[in-house]
Amino acid sequence: MAHVVIVGGGVVGLALAARLTARGDRVTVLEKEQGLAEHQTGRNSGVIHSGLYYAPGSLKARFAAAGSRSMTRFAKEHGVDVATPGKLVVAVDADEVPRLEKLATRGEANGVPLRRIGPVEAREYEPHVSCVAALRVESTGIIDYRSVCHALAGLVTAGGGEIRLGHAVRSARTAGSTVHVQVTSARGEEEISADFLVACAGLHADRIAVACGVDPGARIVPFRGEYFELRPEAAGLVNGPIYPVPDPRFPFLGVHLTTSVDGHVHVGPNAVLALAREGYTWREVSPRDLADALSWPGLWRLGAKAWWPGAHEVARSLSKPLFAKSLARLVPQVRADDLVPAPAGVRAQALQRDGAMVDDFLVRAAPRQLHVINAPSPAATAALEIAEHLERSLDRIAST
Repeated sequence: MAHVVIVGGGVVGLALAARLTARGDRVTVLEKEQGLAEHQTGRNSGVIHSGLYYAPGSLKARFAAAGSRSMTRFAKEHGVDVATPGKLVVAVDADEVPRLEKLATRGEANGVPLRRIGPVEAREYEPHVSCVAALRVESTGIIDYRSVCHALAGLVTAGGGEIRLGHAVRSARTAGSTVHVQVTSARGEEEISADFLVACAGLHADRIAVACGVDPGARIVPFRGEYFELRPEAAGLVNGPIYPVPDPRFPFLGVHLTTSVDGHVHVGPNAVLALAREGYTWREVSPRDLADALSWPGLWRLGAKAWWPGAHEVARSLSKPLFAKSLARLVPQVRADDLVPAPAGVRAQALQRDGAMVDDFLVRAAPRQLHVINAPSPAATAALEIAEHLERSLDRIAST
């Protein structure tokens, strides 16, 4: 039995906490917010990804494919709303068909169940879709990840674990077989001694690593994803997730339409540089966060490579008609008047100095410590698999 301190009350941290509690470890989860899943976990589109997009053999590919099954199973076992409507990835013109075929080949290499279909069959699934070709992916699901987190938290506390909200980790140091964690809360400063520390700090992962004496190997650059919902009168235009073929010039999937378990239809997200790591609107600006991003050479190198699609993303952020026009490529009946603002999210993207985005999950190890540096989508889908991976990594650290 070990005492493990876990930083972060999102789905990855809680999945690990539940796993360690179940095997008998003493677990303390430290979350700086007053609630669980307040950032990336609770502000995404609620999709259970299939593993279609990721490089074969990568952790993302392996864990997403397994996670689409394990997350669905977990939800059903614990009373969390979940459905598996499947999705369409559509090529809207002939120029996109070769990219669609490359995507299909990658998905097949990852073991994703998919079918190549034409426009007639695509409209059997989505009567209002516009395309010349499509992929049908049956394993794509939708879920409420906040409810997943509360179910995981219930397992942690039922197993004797502790979840401390409003507790921010300031630093940590390893001395021999003990990690000393400095924590701030409304009650003031305190030190928690533990056998291991695992940081699943999302938007602040690199800073927490540095504060604990660990080189993160990359910098977190925040990208805001803005969402709308379709008004109820237009929601019937969509039966399940509809995605475009990704633009290879830009490292995000593009705006798409996604049904949710509560009956709403989310549309988005775009991707623009956030002016704060927790900056969910253009008005939220953190000088420190902005300076961190703008002083990182990798951001300027990324911008030089992707300036045109990046400029389009900014324009789309500022113009609802442009946002609607992107959606209308997929479903022509969508109009700007159909869009109702919805809460935005911020993606914590680890960016290397040379401008390359860290393309896979990234975990850095140190004596008695693990730091999850990069865990963007599909981390929520793959949370249970990531937790198992972290558990094995902890065991390796313990044995050295």
